[in-house]
Amino acid sequence: MRITAVTCVKNEGPFLIEWIAFNRVIGVTDHLFYSNDCDDGTDAMLDALAARGIVEHLPNPAQGRNYQMEALKHAARQPVVTGADWTWIADVDEFLNIHVGDGTIPELIEACGDPHAISVTFQFMANGGIETYEDRPVIEQFTYTHNPDIWCDELAQEVKTLTRHDFPVQYFGAHRPFMKGGITKATRPGWTDGSGRDVPWKFRTAANKNRKRKFPAKGARAFATLNHYALRSLDSYLVKNDRGDVNRENREFDDSYWRERNDAAWEERSILRYLPRLRAEMAALMSDPEIADLHAAACAAHRAKRDKLIAQPGYQDLRARLLAAPQESPAEIALMELIA
Repeated sequence: MRITAVTCVKNEGPFLIEWIAFNRVIGVTDHLFYSNDCDDGTDAMLDALAARGIVEHLPNPAQGRNYQMEALKHAARQPVVTGADWTWIADVDEFLNIHVGDGTIPELIEACGDPHAISVTFQFMANGGIETYEDRPVIEQFTYTHNPDIWCDELAQEVKTLTRHDFPVQYFGAHRPFMKGGITKATRPGWTDGSGRDVPWKFRTAANKNRKRKFPAKGARAFATLNHYALRSLDSYLVKNDRGDVNRENREFDDSYWRERNDAAWEERSILRYLPRLRAEMAALMSDPEIADLHAAACAAHRAKRDKLIAQPGYQDLRARLLAAPQESPAEIALMELIA
């Protein structure tokens, strides 16, 4: 089975090896990376990996500001995607945690009944009080999260989608494919959540703006969860804030973004079963001296950017605000105030 992961990156150099290795462990066979405006060695590492046939790397083709959407339109025409059995569109801070069998994508597909698409629900992983960036697996460091069924005050949570080659794709979105028009009931594609249940109709048809990329999370993670490490360490969050968003130009991540995702009420360690296989796959990739050197350089650049930012009053203030921020989300605090 050929499974292609597609992603856009900007200054993700320290985290590339782990993400590629993890994907290979769960059954991804090909990677298509788009990069834009990197200054931490991300593009150099991707070029080196591409030269070895490990990934494909292209500069982001976007002419406007919506980098990811324009890259996905481009990706849909690439042989690595058109020739794949399944396409997985995700970000480098998102890890597909599969709960069935040995935790591979083919086993997830089988558990869900081999549908045309599988939309897996997010689980936002909190910072957990970790301040310092360390060069070791992200999935090992961050194990706290929100109540699985509720994020902030939301029962509906975002998803990312595995899409089979014969899904009637009009175009790929970052969270889900959008279907072509004129699909009859007889030819309607099978589409499940991470528990093998049919996705809600309003989500499937994108009939409701609030249901285009999310649906209720309750009961949706029996076979798989999408662990989203949006914060990582405080050091890395500051660097992410400086970088902006790979999807939109000049987007800033502020303390509200942090507070919404830093709910550490729940411990979730199931993904740690991958660690032995992940470490072995990472070691295999890093056994190449050039790849190892490029990874070390990216980690050094990450720390250097952190040091540069911390010297600035604005980032000193942001860091202090984040350290002092309550663990409860803004929505939860507002609800408690209303009850009081």
